[in-house]
Amino acid sequence: MTRSQNAEPAELEKFGRLAHRWWDSESEFKPLHQINPLRLAWIDGKAALAGKRVLDVGCGGGILAESMAAAGADVFGIDLSDRALKVAELHLLESGLRVRYESVSAEDLAARSHGEFDVVTCMELLEHVQEPSSVVSACSRLLHPAGHAFFSTIHRIPTASLFA
Repeated sequence: MTRSQNAEPAELEKFGRLAHRWWDSESEFKPLHQINPLRLAWIDGKAALAGKRVLDVGCGGGILAESMAAAGADVFGIDLSDRALKVAELHLLESGLRVRYESVSAEDLAARSHGEFDVVTCMELLEHVQEPSSVVSACSRLLHPAGHAFFSTIHRIPTASLFA
């Protein structure tokens, strides 16, 4: 499945419109900023990020990607929102960290890369795509056999969205 087949155009547009607010810790992205230290500690505690090749699928503006880079990981972030990726790249100028970003789907990346990553993260993305299983399968193909995959998603029911 290619990026155009699995991407929800309305979701890409929504996050594109909000891209300039990714790094505003009081914006719509406040929950991501609040949970990020806990999330980073959980991932690092399970996978020892320093020196690892990490893929952040659906990286958005780079909040988690930069944190993992600061923990010593070699991070590659992918997203289908070009605007969000521009914000992520601009923020690197401020943070001084090194993260590589690319506008590519997990499925398309998996078609050209197999088993290249020690850690794959996919946080709050699955609820925004048409075929979540396609993304999970792609993440599996991208992961080194002894690697660690981390997923987090919000259930696709109105109550979950309301409380998220």
